[in-house]
Amino acid sequence: MNNNISNLLNSDHIKLLFSIFEKNHAEIRLVGGCIRDALMNTEIKDIDTATTIEPNDVLNLLESNNIEYDDYAIQYGSIISYPLNKKIQITTLREDVNQLGRHTNVIYTTNWKKDSARRDFTFNALYLGSNNQLYDYYNGQSDLKENKIKFIGEIEDRIKEDYLRIYRYFRFFGLFELPKFILNDQKIVEKYIHESLSILTNDLVRQEILKMFAMPYPLNCFYTSHQNQQKFKWVEIIKEHFVRTNYELGLNKCLNKIDSIIN
Repeated sequence: MNNNISNLLNSDHIKLLFSIFEKNHAEIRLVGGCIRDALMNTEIKDIDTATTIEPNDVLNLLESNNIEYDDYAIQYGSIISYPLNKKIQITTLREDVNQLGRHTNVIYTTNWKKDSARRDFTFNALYLGSNNQLYDYYNGQSDLKENKIKFIGEIEDRIKEDYLRIYRYFRFFGLFELPKFILNDQKIVEKYIHESLSILTNDLVRQEILKMFAMPYPLNCFYTSHQNQQKFKWVEIIKEHFVRTNYELGLNKCLNKIDSIIN
């Protein structure tokens, strides 16, 4: 097992949270980005977990063990916990039904595979139990090793569920020094950029672009070729949109930075 994975599981705040759940026979696993980043030996920023018990039971467990929490996203099954004053998100396994834009109806489940199916990309659907077992329902580890960004399910369906996935798709190119472009996937994603701008606010798009600058290889989010400075189609479309809507914040604090990082 990767040393970073072991170190992650041995973090005091994670061990504490897992022990609370396990003493109460409630299954909990790490999920998503923290596992992906550990496997890639990059900095782990956010700790997300998934559990089979419902949100009110999670609250009861946290309260009975004097763990502070925020429950502002409880309608989506998510609670932020603070074991040892460190932040860990806990989300009940769920299916997203009638998802449109950024809105969804939630049905709780105890089926890990169903929960994994609602996630965006294969390498974000990795789960890790306290027994060091990695659960990989969509060959996410293999895609990660091959520098591939692969949607779970039909690309067009997944984008229409949440148009922000367009920008997450391009953001994750910045994970890899040499990302593997699946040209047909890229063309399908680009087809929905204009449509996304009638659904997403300028602020949401800007925030996702700002995350690209913090990726290990940010140029790969913006340029198909660094040498001839050929940008992805999305960059030009967003720039035109920000100009047309007079969105100065997006231009001055975001898009105008892109060319400055090429040198």
